[in-house]
Amino acid sequence: MKKWHIGSPDKNTVSKLMIQCGLTSPAASALAAKGYSSPESVLNALNISELSDPFLIKDMQNAADTINGAVDSGEKICVFGDYDCDGIMASVILYSYLLEIGANVTYYIPERSEGYGLSNSAADKICSDGVNLIITVDNGISAISEAEYIYSLGMKLVVTDHHKQGDILPKAEAVVDPHRHDDTSPFKFLCGAAVALKLVAALEDGDYTTALEQFGDLAAIATIADVVSLTGENRFLASYGLKLINNSDRPALIALKEISGLSDKKIDSRSIGFGIGPRINAAGRCGSPKMAMELLLCEDNDEALRLAKELNSLNDLRKNMESEILAQIYETLDASPELLNQRVLCIFGRNWHHGIIGLVCSRITEQFGKPCFIASEENGEIRGSARSFGDFSVFGALTAAADSLSKFGGHPAAGGFTVKPGMQENFQQAIADYALENHSVMPAAELHADCRITPDMLTVENVSGLELLEPFGTDNEKPLFMIENAYIADISPLSGGIHSKLRLNIGNTTADALMFRTPPEQLPVRTGGICDLIVTLGTNEFRSKTTVSIFINDIHPKNLDQNKFFAGLNIFESFMRGEKLPENYYPSMLPTRDMTAVVYKNIPENGVSSDTLFLRLVSPQLNYCRFRIAVEAMRQLGLISISSADQTIKRSRISGRADLNSAPILIALREKIQALKK
Repeated sequence: MKKWHIGSPDKNTVSKLMIQCGLTSPAASALAAKGYSSPESVLNALNISELSDPFLIKDMQNAADTINGAVDSGEKICVFGDYDCDGIMASVILYSYLLEIGANVTYYIPERSEGYGLSNSAADKICSDGVNLIITVDNGISAISEAEYIYSLGMKLVVTDHHKQGDILPKAEAVVDPHRHDDTSPFKFLCGAAVALKLVAALEDGDYTTALEQFGDLAAIATIADVVSLTGENRFLASYGLKLINNSDRPALIALKEISGLSDKKIDSRSIGFGIGPRINAAGRCGSPKMAMELLLCEDNDEALRLAKELNSLNDLRKNMESEILAQIYETLDASPELLNQRVLCIFGRNWHHGIIGLVCSRITEQFGKPCFIASEENGEIRGSARSFGDFSVFGALTAAADSLSKFGGHPAAGGFTVKPGMQENFQQAIADYALENHSVMPAAELHADCRITPDMLTVENVSGLELLEPFGTDNEKPLFMIENAYIADISPLSGGIHSKLRLNIGNTTADALMFRTPPEQLPVRTGGICDLIVTLGTNEFRSKTTVSIFINDIHPKNLDQNKFFAGLNIFESFMRGEKLPENYYPSMLPTRDMTAVVYKNIPENGVSSDTLFLRLVSPQLNYCRFRIAVEAMRQLGLISISSADQTIKRSRISGRADLNSAPILIALREKIQALKK
């Protein structure tokens, strides 16, 4: 379960934005909740109509002069990219442009097995091909020794990148990166493909016409897929590019839309993030990035469709590999359920595809609401990825475990690492120690709603006004709203029971709300109950009639005290880890036999998730810690089983009666209580 935070935008600010910016109430409320306090700030954020002068980026002029000189003299140029969607798009943009202006140009994208960025071995191959100038896209800022090696081979280098600079810059004719320490350009959050697009504009003497018309679609896909901040110039790029994509005659995009099931649909940022982007990334993860490059350079519709289908197959392979790794992780957790009570999930496997581990890590972090470190051993090397949220820093944890690592990198929310041989247990202990020392209470996964929404705001006109805020993405997330005190008039299954539709009475308004991937029997609420919901809003047109669509992100019964829930969770997990608790806690943690019986009797035949069961049983007497102890006692006695995959509790078939008092967790808790009486 996630902890809800509900914004309370200032009413006067909302009114001012509605009147002076022409916004509807939901749109104005969402913007005010995100910190926009004046009409000027809103207009500056939403009405980005152009990109800044490319020559404002440090060294852009030097890069353009170097490349133009190489083109004019017939020198052989190599565009050196990266194997992810951003790197591939950047490579296509620059390679295509140079080819069009008559350059002697080739490209090199390393396979994932070669590792990220420039390498001496890649430089050797490029040199042997007669290349005079290497231009990096989406990499190069940290290639200090590799740059020196390139010059020792007699080649020159131009670096274009968007990653953070280290202490020094690589040797090069030009280093174009908005994150250079001495760069004063106005917008810092470009992806690699956007930097490449700006380089094309610089090669056109600063004119963006050709760059945007020919490559705005590719830059938009990279901007969205690389999850950079969708504000400022990125907002303009995404908006401009999405228009091109929706009217594209580029064979690659026509084919990608077809195999993604998007041919007859409007393409938005979600379509890119969950449809087109993953299929391009699949080439670098599970095949060769050259396949994606060939597709995007393809000018024949039939050949493009063939290549797109191959990418789709690779994406299916990626999904299967992801599922297989997840299944093995669930097996580990089922065999050692105590791992789920640790502050941080730290899981090791063997021969897991390194291109998939990061995706799995994100899934596990999202599912269990805990920072996660996942690593796999292959050929004697243990490499891994980490993900986090809140104020738990992945980079801080990896730094604390540095003695166990041969290399690591990252930032507070994510990172990668390689464990030294034989140091796996030391690494796990160092991560656990860091968590304990820095977080007596671990951060809870959170869900932030922009504001509460009232029934009168749920009109087609109001909700349609949210379209002005698109495209949505990082730093401009789709608005979430809270609906309070909704009466559940009816619950019905959709798609054979995969999804749920709730008929809600909200004040004097009746509306349907959809909750995807949750069947009715797994909902924490029932017909006749009153609930609070966090939702997204949209509109739907059917048979010439437009209606408001409500999509449920999360749902709570009305009487839930979430602060007590998370306090109970922290107490339970601390007890399971053997940590000392305040003495007055122990008596209030012990469930009675009657409480345990109520929990057991309310487990349906087909099972139910742990949190759903608790939310259905919420009462003043049964706090969450007592609930979890009762569940653990029944698990220890074999009365129930709990699947780590979805935390589903099911009754076990048993013969005879079980002595509840013999459960180890209850024995340990009673011993603590008895010790207080002495």
